[in-house]
Amino acid sequence: TLAALPVKGPMDATLWVATKLAEQVEQERNSPAALRAALAQAEQRLLAGELSEEDYDEIEDDLLLRLQKAPGL
Repeated sequence: TLAALPVKGPMDATLWVATKLAEQVEQERNSPAALRAALAQAEQRLLAGELSEEDYDEIEDDLLLRLQKAPGL
């Protein structure tokens, strides 16, 4: 919220905004919907021959682990 915006100066405000944006991006990146979409995309790439089984397995393991840790599950 704007009430939490630091008033010390432009540099602090810029750092605060950048931190908040990074937090939001990380939340969206690790949302269950985003993780499921990434898993589906990896499966499509595997079926299209763009990924090896090994590469797919690594991606799948990472995404499933992140999905288990995702908030709201």
